[in-house]
Amino acid sequence: MRTGLIARKLGMTRLFKDDGTHVPVTVLHFDDVEVVDARTKERDGYTAVQLGIGKAKMKNVTKPMRGHFAAAKVEPKQHLAEFRVAEDALLEAGTKLSAAHFVVGQKVDVTGTSKGKGFAGVMKRWNFRGLEATHGVSISHRSHGSTGQRQDPGKVFKGKKMAGHMGDERITTLNLEIAAVDAERNLVMVRGSIPGAKNGFVLIRDAIKKDRHADAPYPAATAAAAG
Repeated sequence: MRTGLIARKLGMTRLFKDDGTHVPVTVLHFDDVEVVDARTKERDGYTAVQLGIGKAKMKNVTKPMRGHFAAAKVEPKQHLAEFRVAEDALLEAGTKLSAAHFVVGQKVDVTGTSKGKGFAGVMKRWNFRGLEATHGVSISHRSHGSTGQRQDPGKVFKGKKMAGHMGDERITTLNLEIAAVDAERNLVMVRGSIPGAKNGFVLIRDAIKKDRHADAPYPAATAAAAG
Protein backbone atom coordinates (compact mmCIF):
# COMPACT_ATOMS: atom_id res chain seq x y z
CA MET A 1 0.00 0.00 0.00
CA ARG A 2 1.53 3.29 -1.10
CA THR A 3 0.78 6.84 -0.07
CA GLY A 4 -1.92 9.05 -1.50
CA LEU A 5 -1.51 12.76 -2.26
CA ILE A 6 -3.08 16.05 -1.22
CA ALA A 7 -4.40 18.18 -4.06
CA ARG A 8 -6.13 21.50 -4.59
CA LYS A 9 -9.35 21.36 -6.60
CA LEU A 10 -9.18 23.97 -9.37
CA GLY A 11 -12.56 23.28 -10.96
CA MET A 12 -14.04 21.36 -13.87
CA THR A 13 -13.42 21.34 -17.60
CA ARG A 14 -13.62 18.77 -20.40
CA LEU A 15 -11.29 16.77 -22.60
CA PHE A 16 -12.03 15.93 -26.23
CA LYS A 17 -11.33 12.44 -27.59
CA ASP A 18 -10.17 11.60 -31.09
CA ASP A 19 -13.73 10.72 -32.14
CA GLY A 20 -15.00 14.17 -31.08
CA THR A 21 -16.75 13.08 -27.89
CA HIS A 22 -15.87 14.92 -24.71
CA VAL A 23 -15.22 13.78 -21.14
CA PRO A 24 -16.02 16.00 -18.14
CA VAL A 25 -13.05 16.14 -15.78
CA THR A 26 -12.07 17.76 -12.49
CA VAL A 27 -8.64 19.41 -12.46
CA LEU A 28 -6.47 18.78 -9.39
CA HIS A 29 -3.24 20.66 -8.68
CA PHE A 30 -0.45 19.17 -6.57
CA ASP A 31 1.04 22.42 -5.31
CA ASP A 32 4.46 21.67 -3.82
CA VAL A 33 3.40 18.42 -2.09
CA GLU A 34 6.14 17.36 0.30
CA VAL A 35 6.70 14.72 2.99
CA VAL A 36 6.73 16.41 6.40
CA ASP A 37 7.05 13.40 8.70
CA ALA A 38 7.03 9.60 8.74
CA ARG A 39 5.29 7.42 11.33
CA THR A 40 7.13 4.23 12.16
CA LYS A 41 5.89 1.13 13.96
CA GLU A 42 8.70 1.33 16.51
CA ARG A 43 7.96 4.93 17.51
CA ASP A 44 4.26 5.37 16.76
CA GLY A 45 2.84 1.86 16.54
CA TYR A 46 1.88 2.16 12.86
CA THR A 47 3.41 3.17 9.52
CA ALA A 48 2.27 6.28 7.68
CA VAL A 49 3.55 9.42 5.98
CA GLN A 50 2.44 12.96 6.73
CA LEU A 51 2.24 15.19 3.67
CA GLY A 52 1.93 18.96 3.34
CA ILE A 53 0.74 21.11 0.45
CA GLY A 54 1.21 24.76 -0.46
CA LYS A 55 3.16 27.41 1.38
CA ALA A 56 1.87 29.06 4.55
CA LYS A 57 2.87 32.50 5.81
CA MET A 58 4.97 32.32 8.94
CA LYS A 59 2.62 34.65 10.83
CA ASN A 60 -0.18 32.12 10.35
CA VAL A 61 1.79 29.18 11.76
CA THR A 62 1.72 28.39 15.48
CA LYS A 63 4.98 28.00 17.39
CA PRO A 64 4.55 24.23 17.91
CA MET A 65 4.00 23.75 14.16
CA ARG A 66 7.01 25.94 13.37
CA GLY A 67 9.13 23.54 15.39
CA HIS A 68 7.50 20.59 13.62
CA PHE A 69 8.37 21.98 10.19
CA ALA A 70 11.84 23.01 11.31
CA ALA A 71 12.61 19.49 12.53
CA ALA A 72 11.66 18.14 9.10
CA LYS A 73 13.61 20.96 7.36
CA VAL A 74 10.63 21.87 5.18
CA GLU A 75 8.82 25.17 4.65
CA PRO A 76 5.53 25.67 6.53
CA LYS A 77 2.59 24.12 4.69
CA GLN A 78 -1.00 25.28 4.29
CA HIS A 79 -2.57 21.88 4.82
CA LEU A 80 -1.39 18.57 6.29
CA ALA A 81 -2.75 15.05 5.86
CA GLU A 82 -1.62 11.57 6.83
CA PHE A 83 -1.73 8.42 4.72
CA ARG A 84 -1.23 4.86 6.00
CA VAL A 85 1.41 3.01 4.00
CA ALA A 86 3.26 -0.30 3.99
CA GLU A 87 6.63 -0.45 5.73
CA ASP A 88 8.48 -0.61 2.40
CA ALA A 89 6.58 2.48 1.15
CA LEU A 90 7.78 4.90 3.85
CA LEU A 91 9.31 8.13 2.53
CA GLU A 92 11.87 10.44 4.08
CA ALA A 93 10.94 13.92 5.26
CA GLY A 94 11.60 16.54 2.60
CA THR A 95 10.75 14.26 -0.33
CA LYS A 96 8.74 16.18 -2.93
CA LEU A 97 6.06 14.23 -4.79
CA SER A 98 4.86 14.61 -8.35
CA ALA A 99 1.57 14.25 -10.23
CA ALA A 100 3.24 11.32 -12.05
CA HIS A 101 2.36 9.34 -8.91
CA PHE A 102 -0.88 8.52 -10.79
CA VAL A 103 -1.23 7.17 -14.33
CA VAL A 104 -3.91 7.48 -16.98
CA GLY A 105 -6.62 4.85 -16.64
CA GLN A 106 -5.95 4.23 -12.96
CA LYS A 107 -8.85 4.02 -10.51
CA VAL A 108 -8.64 6.29 -7.47
CA ASP A 109 -10.69 7.27 -4.41
CA VAL A 110 -11.08 10.99 -3.70
CA THR A 111 -12.02 12.42 -0.30
CA GLY A 112 -13.19 16.00 0.18
CA THR A 113 -15.51 18.20 2.22
CA SER A 114 -18.82 18.87 0.47
CA LYS A 115 -20.16 22.38 0.03
CA GLY A 116 -22.10 23.67 3.02
CA LYS A 117 -25.77 24.41 2.29
CA GLY A 118 -26.75 25.75 5.69
CA PHE A 119 -30.12 24.87 7.24
CA ALA A 120 -32.24 23.01 4.68
CA GLY A 121 -35.74 21.59 4.69
CA VAL A 122 -36.56 17.94 4.12
CA MET A 123 -37.42 18.39 0.45
CA LYS A 124 -33.97 19.71 -0.37
CA ARG A 125 -32.06 17.68 2.20
CA TRP A 126 -33.72 14.26 1.87
CA ASN A 127 -35.71 14.51 -1.37
CA PHE A 128 -39.12 14.32 0.34
CA ARG A 129 -42.02 14.99 -1.99
CA GLY A 130 -43.78 17.30 0.43
CA LEU A 131 -47.47 17.40 1.36
CA GLU A 132 -50.49 17.73 -0.92
CA ALA A 133 -51.10 20.98 -2.74
CA THR A 134 -54.72 20.98 -1.55
CA HIS A 135 -57.13 18.62 0.29
CA GLY A 136 -56.87 20.41 3.60
CA VAL A 137 -53.16 21.19 3.63
CA SER A 138 -52.62 24.81 4.57
CA ILE A 139 -49.28 26.66 4.48
CA SER A 140 -47.23 23.52 5.36
CA HIS A 141 -46.79 22.16 1.82
CA ARG A 142 -43.03 21.67 2.20
CA SER A 143 -43.10 20.28 5.74
CA HIS A 144 -42.03 16.75 6.61
CA GLY A 145 -45.32 15.58 8.10
CA SER A 146 -45.45 13.12 10.99
CA THR A 147 -42.22 12.41 12.85
CA GLY A 148 -43.33 9.85 15.44
CA GLN A 149 -46.09 7.51 16.61
CA ARG A 150 -48.54 7.72 19.52
CA GLN A 151 -48.05 7.37 23.26
CA ASP A 152 -46.05 4.23 22.55
CA PRO A 153 -43.10 4.72 21.94
CA GLY A 154 -43.76 8.37 22.76
CA LYS A 155 -40.57 9.72 21.22
CA VAL A 156 -38.83 10.49 17.93
CA PHE A 157 -36.25 7.84 17.05
CA LYS A 158 -32.65 8.89 16.53
CA GLY A 159 -31.68 9.23 12.89
CA LYS A 160 -35.11 10.39 11.77
CA LYS A 161 -34.82 12.33 8.53
CA MET A 162 -35.76 15.90 9.36
CA ALA A 163 -34.79 19.45 8.44
CA GLY A 164 -31.33 20.50 9.57
CA HIS A 165 -27.77 21.34 8.59
CA MET A 166 -26.96 20.17 5.07
CA GLY A 167 -23.55 19.69 3.48
CA ASP A 168 -20.10 20.46 4.90
CA GLU A 169 -19.47 16.73 5.37
CA ARG A 170 -16.46 14.55 4.64
CA ILE A 171 -17.32 12.52 1.54
CA THR A 172 -15.30 9.88 -0.32
CA THR A 173 -16.09 9.09 -3.97
CA LEU A 174 -14.85 5.66 -5.02
CA ASN A 175 -13.44 4.27 -8.26
CA LEU A 176 -12.94 7.47 -10.22
CA GLU A 177 -10.73 7.25 -13.30
CA ILE A 178 -7.62 9.29 -14.07
CA ALA A 179 -8.29 10.86 -17.47
CA ALA A 180 -5.03 12.79 -17.96
CA VAL A 181 -1.77 13.60 -16.16
CA ASP A 182 0.39 16.70 -16.72
CA ALA A 183 3.54 16.06 -14.68
CA GLU A 184 5.23 19.29 -15.82
CA ARG A 185 2.48 21.46 -14.33
CA ASN A 186 1.67 18.97 -11.55
CA LEU A 187 -1.93 18.54 -12.72
CA VAL A 188 -4.16 15.48 -12.71
CA MET A 189 -7.56 15.36 -14.39
CA VAL A 190 -10.10 13.01 -12.84
CA ARG A 191 -13.10 11.90 -14.84
CA GLY A 192 -16.36 13.20 -13.35
CA SER A 193 -17.01 15.39 -10.34
CA ILE A 194 -15.52 15.18 -6.88
CA PRO A 195 -16.77 16.59 -3.55
CA GLY A 196 -15.70 20.05 -2.44
CA ALA A 197 -15.62 23.65 -3.57
CA LYS A 198 -13.08 25.28 -5.87
CA ASN A 199 -9.67 25.87 -4.28
CA GLY A 200 -10.50 23.35 -1.56
CA PHE A 201 -8.14 20.57 -0.55
CA VAL A 202 -8.91 16.93 -1.36
CA LEU A 203 -7.17 13.62 -0.70
CA ILE A 204 -6.59 11.29 -3.64
CA ARG A 205 -5.31 7.72 -3.25
CA ASP A 206 -5.29 4.36 -5.02
CA ALA A 207 -8.74 2.78 -5.17
CA ILE A 208 -9.23 0.46 -2.24
CA LYS A 209 -11.59 -1.83 -4.17
CA LYS A 210 -9.37 -2.17 -7.26
CA ASP A 211 -5.88 -3.50 -7.84
CA ARG A 212 -3.16 -0.89 -8.20
CA HIS A 213 -2.36 -0.02 -11.81
CA ALA A 214 0.61 -1.93 -13.17
CA ASP A 215 2.33 1.28 -14.32
CA ALA A 216 1.84 3.17 -11.04
CA PRO A 217 5.30 3.89 -9.51
CA TYR A 218 6.07 2.25 -6.18
CA PRO A 219 6.57 3.48 -3.50
CA ALA A 220 5.98 6.94 -5.03
CA ALA A 221 6.79 9.29 -7.91
CA THR A 222 9.12 11.98 -6.64
CA ALA A 223 9.53 15.40 -8.22
CA ALA A 224 13.22 14.70 -8.87
CA ALA A 225 12.43 11.51 -10.78
CA ALA A 226 9.66 13.22 -12.77
CA GLY A 227 11.98 16.07 -13.73
